[in-house]
Amino acid sequence: MKIKVTVKQAPKPKKTVPVVITTENIRLDNALKYASAVGTGGQAKWVIQDELVKVNGEVCTARGRKLHEGDEFEFERVVYKIQK
Repeated sequence: MKIKVTVKQAPKPKKTVPVVITTENIRLDNALKYASAVGTGGQAKWVIQDELVKVNGEVCTARGRKLHEGDEFEFERVVYKIQK
């Protein structure tokens, strides 16, 4: 008789990173680049289209979504908070 044992790792805790902007708003794709979450605009487009980014807790596929002070976006278990 074989016994199969699986080990589940606890998810890594989320970390929060402030993103300070000097404008009224910032587009989601630009915010990803500005925060260094991705390297290029093309990468930002792909991760947004692949539904890997959440804005204020909900999956967002609109790369032109405007983020304002107080908004948050999440990518790869990191939460980025827009601040002025």
